[in-house]
Amino acid sequence: MAVCQQGRLAVAGAGAIGLAAARAAARAGWRVTVFDPAPGRGASWVAGGMLAPVTEAWPGEEDLLALGLDSVARWPEFAAELSAEAGADAGLHTAGTVVAATGTGDRDELTALADHLESLDRPVQRLTGRELRRLEPAIGPDVRGGLSVPADPSVDNRRLLEALRTACTRAGVDVDDRAVDRVRDDGRRVHGVRLADGTEIEADVVLVAAGAHSSALHPALDGLVRPVKGEILRLSRRRGALPAPVRTVRALVDGRPVYAVPRVLPGHGDLVIGATTSENGFDTDVTVGGVRDLLRDAERVLPGIAEYALTESAAGLRPGSRDNLPLIGRTGPEGLIAATGHGRNGMLLVPVTAATVTALLRDEAVPEAARAADPGRFDSHTHTHTDTERSSGGAGTDMLAAGRSRDC
Repeated sequence: MAVCQQGRLAVAGAGAIGLAAARAAARAGWRVTVFDPAPGRGASWVAGGMLAPVTEAWPGEEDLLALGLDSVARWPEFAAELSAEAGADAGLHTAGTVVAATGTGDRDELTALADHLESLDRPVQRLTGRELRRLEPAIGPDVRGGLSVPADPSVDNRRLLEALRTACTRAGVDVDDRAVDRVRDDGRRVHGVRLADGTEIEADVVLVAAGAHSSALHPALDGLVRPVKGEILRLSRRRGALPAPVRTVRALVDGRPVYAVPRVLPGHGDLVIGATTSENGFDTDVTVGGVRDLLRDAERVLPGIAEYALTESAAGLRPGSRDNLPLIGRTGPEGLIAATGHGRNGMLLVPVTAATVTALLRDEAVPEAARAADPGRFDSHTHTHTDTERSSGGAGTDMLAAGRSRDC
């Protein structure tokens, strides 16, 4: 199907968020170039892949829950279309999630989570330890109870990245393995990006999707996104070992969170175990303590993994925001759009982020749930837009229109 030619879009960052937005923009007729010195190899590469708006819910973060629920509802269609475009499975796994508790304090915390979700009309099924083991025989005897959340699926992050790269290529997206140093603008509108090698690239719109590195690219984002380190392990089942769980298993072990996400496609390992959380700048070393803690707690919940092979350890930098909501929307000068700060929820929020960016490029209203993620909530720090402009796509309309063919 022919599409109307739009303007030039430069995307800083080729993780899942940047690639998904680039694909959507190219399908809408934009000429898209994505810049990243290591495409698909940042935080997206080491993600656990949980799509867990319900089991990540927390009192006081209702806006994040609403955004996550919107996005998880988009995942089946998003994955199906992406798989068809790429000619390969995008990795969506819909078996659901169980949450396990070991000690009394852990059970009390899960009870509080269940009560909170029920107050929001999001009931979950409460289970005894025995009932959990009927669902997932790999769960060990130290688990005393938990929850079943069938609506929280998962995705094989590396399959997803492969599919996004292929779909982007087929949609005409150029992927440039150079790094963006900063966004170029005159204080009123953007003109493109300056690369780390000094090259200046012209663009009508710049999308900052550079994860933990986003704050350095423009003053409008300065201090709004920070790196949060997370370590993960990949395990592979050896001959004779107990089968891995079918569902994602999240757990609290003496107050410490741990998860195990199955990989159901050949060649992608059997379990991803994660994840530590620490704030140490841009350090990505895997630590002995991190590996020890993850294996200790995961083995308490899934004792059979003691016979698995440890095939990979890795660390990535989640892009954390001040309030745990991502920044998705216009900010700073005309033509600058942010899609960053997704924290632990990057994989979950891929579809709604791509939809929001597409709406902004079309000067249309963004999804209702995405309004809370507008960077304008930090107006004391960033360029101010009115609420009407932010929700309708009004701010920056003239600049966006300037990049379009007159026949559009």
